Amino acid sequence: MVRAALYARYSSDNQRAESITAQLRAAREYCKRKEYVIVEEYVDEALTGTNDDRESFQRMIDDAKAGLFDVIVFHKVDRNARNECDYYIHRAQLQKHGVRYEYAAQNIDDSPEGQMMEGLLVSMAAYYSRNLAKEVIKGMKENAYKCLHTGGIPPLGYDVGPDKKYVINEQEAAAVRLIFSMRAAGENYKVILDALNERGYRTKTGRTFGKNSLNEILRNRKYVGIYTFGRVAGGRQTRKSSHVDSDAMIQIPGGIPAIVPQEIWDTVHNRIATQKRTGRSTAK
Repeated sequence: MVRAALYARYSSDNQRAESITAQLRAAREYCKRKEYVIVEEYVDEALTGTNDDRESFQRMIDDAKAGLFDVIVFHKVDRNARNECDYYIHRAQLQKHGVRYEYAAQNIDDSPEGQMMEGLLVSMAAYYSRNLAKEVIKGMKENAYKCLHTGGIPPLGYDVGPDKKYVINEQEAAAVRLIFSMRAAGENYKVILDALNERGYRTKTGRTFGKNSLNEILRNRKYVGIYTFGRVAGGRQTRKSSHVDSDAMIQIPGGIPAIVPQEIWDTVHNRIATQKRTGRSTAK
């Protein structure tokens, strides 16, 4: 008796929950033809295959290592993974435990031709994902050149209008102006945080302000009307709060409504630069 586990996944790129049903149906029919006994089904919804950080996928891997089944049936290779390293690392690990991969809609066997086909399909799945990411970034850059919101939560003090342009949220903007005016006057972070809390101001996500949120606000050039888009230098390995410009960063002066006057911004950043040179904390 061959014990089988089924795995189905869909991501957010033009796919819907209904695809899970179709994947499982095909996998069940495949197991019926092969006379496999299905012992478990695993599903991850709206999760990318570019990494293995998927709850059900990880649970499936652990169950496989525990010997709960002999084969994992996917609909196609791209439902397993869109990353070559993850694909082959997990396959090698499971082979040591006597567990193999099979695909309901792709005929991949142990022959040299079958292994070559598997390699091609894995590479194609990875290529599709990387190319899609590239096209998404290209589209976001085009929107950035038009000074449009490209996704995520807008900074405190701004909302996004129907045309995807930034508009000032006056209630939140009052908190931003208070932060800059107090910092320009030389007040330290503790005094500013106390003032914000006393007035009942909150961050964009509804939390109380902390030193990190003040740092982010005081360094965000959008507040003087400079539209910015792009990662900081160092890419994904660099913290966003480092505020180090990347050559690929798009910056458009006047591309967004200003909340803070330029002279107040300059005063604050002259103070920050002076404190950096003298080694004093900006929080003091």
